[in-house]
Amino acid sequence: MNDDNVHKGLRSQLVKVLIEKGIKDENVLNAIGKVPRHLFFDKEFQQKYAYDDIAFPIGAGQTISQPYTVAFQTSLLQVKKRSKILEIGTGSGYQAAILCELGAKVFSIERQQELFEVSSHFLKKIGYNPKCFYGDGFIGREVFAPYDGILVTCGAPYIPEPLKLQLKINGRLVIPVGEGGTQQMKLVVRLNEDEFSEETLGAFSFVPMLKNKT
Repeated sequence: MNDDNVHKGLRSQLVKVLIEKGIKDENVLNAIGKVPRHLFFDKEFQQKYAYDDIAFPIGAGQTISQPYTVAFQTSLLQVKKRSKILEIGTGSGYQAAILCELGAKVFSIERQQELFEVSSHFLKKIGYNPKCFYGDGFIGREVFAPYDGILVTCGAPYIPEPLKLQLKINGRLVIPVGEGGTQQMKLVVRLNEDEFSEETLGAFSFVPMLKNKT
């Protein structure tokens, strides 16, 4: 896999852009500076688009998220080394790679069979080893719960109750909520067994979260 000084320089420039846009978490910025985002693109688009701060189509009606969005959501999770993180929506695998780079133990669910097969194989190929699953993100992955954090990378029509219940006490759920072209980013924190706080942190645009069709 080619990751030369040109790509590293482009990543450094991207990190500067994210800092200018208000991202402050040094660990997240360092991870974005290390993960070769261009490898998640088809070759013809790598040089031109991989390090622009934009979302980009990856097939199956999905996109690789805008780097700012990745950085913003990841910062809200407050990931520490060995944090147990559940990701809903593996997609290209880029967000999972960022979480792995932060030292998290990552579990990732993808509803699109095509993307699941491609991303789970590709992540291993470039040295990242999240546990990837094909399934319904609305129900999470209870067998590995509780989680320190849950990150949803697609627009949900509501906050699924199973995801809240799979958080540890003080665990954090970051999820864009809303139907249509725009969602509100929500941060849900589990205060105790029965109580949760909820905060709204701005408007974003995501592809819709899909329920299991089987």
